[in-house]
Amino acid sequence: MLLAAIIAPMTAPNTLTAIEVAQRIDAGTLTAEAVMRAHLDRIDARDADVLAWSHLARDAALERAKLLDRGPRQGLLHGVPMGVKDIIDSFDQPTTYGSPIYKTHQPPSDAATVALARGAGAILLGKTVTTEFANRFPGPTRNPHNPAHTPGGSSSGSAAAVADFQVMLATGTQTGGSVIRPAAFCGVVGYKPSYGHFPTAGMKANTEWLDTIGAYARSVEDIALFRAALMAIPFTPIARLAAPPRIAVCFTHHRDELSAEGTKAVNDAAAALAKAGAQVKEIELPPPVRDMTAGQKTLSAFDGPRAHADEARRFPHLLSDMLKDDKLAAGAKIDYATWVAARKLGDTGRAAVDALFQDIDLILTAPAKGEAPKGLERTGDATFNLLWTYLWMPCVTLPFAKGPAGLPIGIQLVGRQHEDARLLDMAAWVKGALS
Repeated sequence: MLLAAIIAPMTAPNTLTAIEVAQRIDAGTLTAEAVMRAHLDRIDARDADVLAWSHLARDAALERAKLLDRGPRQGLLHGVPMGVKDIIDSFDQPTTYGSPIYKTHQPPSDAATVALARGAGAILLGKTVTTEFANRFPGPTRNPHNPAHTPGGSSSGSAAAVADFQVMLATGTQTGGSVIRPAAFCGVVGYKPSYGHFPTAGMKANTEWLDTIGAYARSVEDIALFRAALMAIPFTPIARLAAPPRIAVCFTHHRDELSAEGTKAVNDAAAALAKAGAQVKEIELPPPVRDMTAGQKTLSAFDGPRAHADEARRFPHLLSDMLKDDKLAAGAKIDYATWVAARKLGDTGRAAVDALFQDIDLILTAPAKGEAPKGLERTGDATFNLLWTYLWMPCVTLPFAKGPAGLPIGIQLVGRQHEDARLLDMAAWVKGALS
């Protein structure tokens, strides 16, 4: 099923943005039940090809929609369907963490982000496929643009479901590149906030110094709405910039690993943004950051045998060879001093990169090497995500171009730590300038 197959009728409620749905429900021109039925129809028509869901709460979601239609209004996300990555707990739906060990696992409570979203009126449509424990062993999900290609990982189902109009909003998680890269491969807007902005309580941890819950939508404005609900803060709509931003193009020291189409996308975006009035220059990252790719891998691997100690002790036969031979084996070889050095390198690198923002507003870089690779055995390379995760900086993926196989190519925008709202304002400007 190729790209044209994912295009849904533009009159269907499931093709609207979350903000449009909230406005129409408020105005009485649309019901939450109609929105939910449109999504379920889309899932029935398409998910046999995409396989985005590990659990679908069809009846419960419809009943919740009917209840919301009886009022009163619950909050920012009233009546908006939401998918949740199956690494994040839900009290009324199974949470398997992408592992057969937990195939019948039913948590006793919602994760914080799930509870906050539901409190704001969102309807949990179901749990989306994750790789095993949000690591590298893939689940069944396919890229909705071409099922022979990966959707990325580890937030495979969330990105694919949003891209395929099966849900409006979804959560993911990122330890390396698990939000940003699937967004690029599937052609949606992905957002990894500054480290710690979204509460991780109720998420199956990998590396607590890196793990970040993120979000998917089909517009930057919806990300801003979702962010407010997931942080339990007032919603501030996207603001118009007083002046075009100062943009630093950064290919990082992994520039030679980019595909031709990945390089072209960044260069073409930079040229278009300069034409739209932005100040654009290319920068090199300061010296400490050159060592941070290895440092991120050290932190992630070191925590592997600790985060999965119980599973490795009691159920080693149910763990994939990929997890055991890669992350767990590598983590067992890392000593305490090496881990401490990696922690300290993170502090040094964050200070060095933060200083760059005296002269720039935004970093433009690649979210992946190029378009989604063919095959479902791997979820793609996270090289162009690891640095920013380690640096705790907010990132946004925007769909931008098409690759040689006709699959989406994205660009990645990176903002100053804790200035997420400003990053979203600038991302909206960038999206408008590139449209």
